[in-house]
Amino acid sequence: MSPARKRPYRKRKRAEAEEETRRRITEAAVELHGTIGPAKTTVTEVAELAGVSRMTVYNHFPTDADLFVACSTHWANHNPFPDPSGWLQVADPETRLIGGLVELYAWYDRTHGMMENVLRDAGLVPSVGKLMEGFWGGYMDRVVSALAEGWPGEPEHNGALRVTLRVAVDFHTWRILTESGLGDEEAARLATEMVAGAAAMVP
Repeated sequence: MSPARKRPYRKRKRAEAEEETRRRITEAAVELHGTIGPAKTTVTEVAELAGVSRMTVYNHFPTDADLFVACSTHWANHNPFPDPSGWLQVADPETRLIGGLVELYAWYDRTHGMMENVLRDAGLVPSVGKLMEGFWGGYMDRVVSALAEGWPGEPEHNGALRVTLRVAVDFHTWRILTESGLGDEEAARLATEMVAGAAAMVP
C-alpha cells in the first residue's frame, strides 16, 4: 500500500478511536450522574471510569456544559420522552389526560434515578440548571399544551387549569403519589380528578 493510500486509512482509524474515546467518556459521565448526580461528579472520576486521563476529558469536553449536553443527548436517545403529540389523537380531555399521565408516570418510574439527581442538582450546577430550563422546561410546556386541549373554556385564559396541569405532570408529583402506595394508573386518575376540578372553575 502506498503512503498516499495509507493516510486516509490512518485518519479514519484515528477518527474511530477518537469517537470511541468520546463515547466512553460520555457513558462514564452518564453513569455517575445517574448514581451520585452531576453536582458530585468530578472530571477525575469521569476520567477514571472511562479509562482515560483528565486531559483527554478536557480535550473532548472543554467545559462542564459541553459534557452535560453530550450526556443529556446520549441519555435521552436511550430513554426517549413520551411524545405528547400522539396524545392529541384522543379527543376527550379527561381520557387523554389519564392516558398521557400513565405514559409519563411509567417513564418516570423507569428513569427516576437520573431524574431525581438531575432535578436536584439543577439548582446547584449552573450549566445543568441552564440546560434543564430550556431542555426539560420546553418539554414540560409541550406536555401541558397537549393536555390542555379540549377542556371547558379557553385553556390559555384558564390559569387554574394550566397551573394544575403543570403540577399533575411534574416529576415530584408522581413521586409523592407513588410513594404513598398508588400505582401509576391510580396516580394518574387521582391527578386527573384534580385537573378536572380546576377546569370546572372556568366562569
